Amino acid sequence: MMNSPGSLAWPLISVIIPCYNHGAYLIDALASVAQQEYPALEIVVVDDGSTDTTRAVAESYPGVRYFYQPNQGLSAARNAGATHSTGRYLVFLDADDWLLPNALKINVQYLQQDPVLAFVSGGHNKVFTEMGTVRHEAQAISRHHYHHLLHGNYIGMHAAVMYQRWVFEEFAYDPTLKACEDYDLYLRITRTYPVAHHTQRIAAYRLHGTNMSGDTSLMLMSVLAVLTRQQGQLRTELEAQAYVAGQANWQACYGAAPPMVSKIAENEAQDESPAPLAAPLVSPAPSQLTGNIYKEIIKKHTPALGLHMLHKAGLYKAYQPAVGQVLTGDFERLTPFSSEFGFDRGGAIDRYYIEGFLQREAPSIRGRVLEIGDNSYTRQYGTAAVLRSDILHIDTSNPRATFVGDLSAAPHVPDNTFDCLILTQTLHLIYDFKAALHTCYRILKPGGTLLLTAPGITPIDRGEWKETWYWSFTDKALHRLMTETFPVGLVEITSFGNVWVATAYLYGMGLPEIGPEKLDYYDPQFQVITTVKAVKPLPLA
Repeated sequence: MMNSPGSLAWPLISVIIPCYNHGAYLIDALASVAQQEYPALEIVVVDDGSTDTTRAVAESYPGVRYFYQPNQGLSAARNAGATHSTGRYLVFLDADDWLLPNALKINVQYLQQDPVLAFVSGGHNKVFTEMGTVRHEAQAISRHHYHHLLHGNYIGMHAAVMYQRWVFEEFAYDPTLKACEDYDLYLRITRTYPVAHHTQRIAAYRLHGTNMSGDTSLMLMSVLAVLTRQQGQLRTELEAQAYVAGQANWQACYGAAPPMVSKIAENEAQDESPAPLAAPLVSPAPSQLTGNIYKEIIKKHTPALGLHMLHKAGLYKAYQPAVGQVLTGDFERLTPFSSEFGFDRGGAIDRYYIEGFLQREAPSIRGRVLEIGDNSYTRQYGTAAVLRSDILHIDTSNPRATFVGDLSAAPHVPDNTFDCLILTQTLHLIYDFKAALHTCYRILKPGGTLLLTAPGITPIDRGEWKETWYWSFTDKALHRLMTETFPVGLVEITSFGNVWVATAYLYGMGLPEIGPEKLDYYDPQFQVITTVKAVKPLPLA
């Protein structure tokens, strides 16, 4: 047990490391735990029948509690670790992975701020050892966690999860599952209990030649078996739709690409040079053709549908359909796929930009923070830097609100009070938005920061906000408004979107249905959302 003398106020965290013949990696996992800046933790290593150096490595590391059991599998080893551990909070770290700096501090803050949560999860890094590359994996999910998990496993790595101990008085990993036992546990827990998720990086997932996830047949069989268990637990039509979408998503994830497309993609990767003008087109062997020659053959001899399929596969990006030959497909309809902004299809597209903006500006979320409506983003991105979290709500429907009233007429909110003000997707609901911005300026401390987002191209809410949905904003409009409101000081305005994202958002597509390569492309002609960072100037000396 690795407690320091002044750690009595800190809840004990148990980091449980199951290990089966991964002694060569175990030392990295142990070091990543020991280097956490958290004063109250224990490390429990469960040796699941290893025949390599696992025992020697574990017993050579100071403070490690080592337990051996005959080989029973990963789920049984994790369950044994939960039984042998003593911490209030539990983290399960595979022996070939590691925790990132401050991982424990980040996650424990969420559980302490909201004790009803069964677990909290964050983002992670995928480390491709053979290629020497790292990719950050995180989805911004703030609610409807069970629904999102039916769509797919947005958590992706169990070391990024911290559980309450009481969870394992009711639940356990299923030893009968050969894979996806973590996904099964997430679904069973979130069916009943609230959880939280954020996008801060918690752990690193090492991909190497012996990862179980490399066996796509096993993974597909296991994940569909896990998802099928939820069929009898579905309570709403939206959950049923998410369940069906999840089956399709997993089959797409672990399925194989069509042979012709795979061959073209392989050749495309080998040769990006332009095809020679005099390239022979008479029966050359496929192995002799470059990707561009393939495309020239198909372009010349394939009708519009074939060119359309190549474009969708990313192999013919210059494709422009002729007049009258546009293939609208699923967009050829008069009603959207969803009237819930895509929340029922995996999450709203605009949240990608909102939460990316707040993550980048997280250092500004500090001191005393006021958020409009609720304080979910304050808790998600402010963490330990927030000394006090206030909420302004339009009425008394949120019992946690510390101020009640209209931001455009709020004289009861004191001047020069807040270090940060978070105003996301709210300005368009305020008729006198100029007065609301002047209130923001008035109540910010000198040096305080306003973090604001506003919709551009958007559906209009059919529910709670339909009667007060007044405006949309372009970056030019916000620039004029902010220079009037913050005549001196820092103002940064950024807009996001393109024709594909705008169309998808209007049709109600969900965030998981659109890849980052589309989300990150910007065309100022199609502004879906605009973000503003404005800092109130300090008084002149």
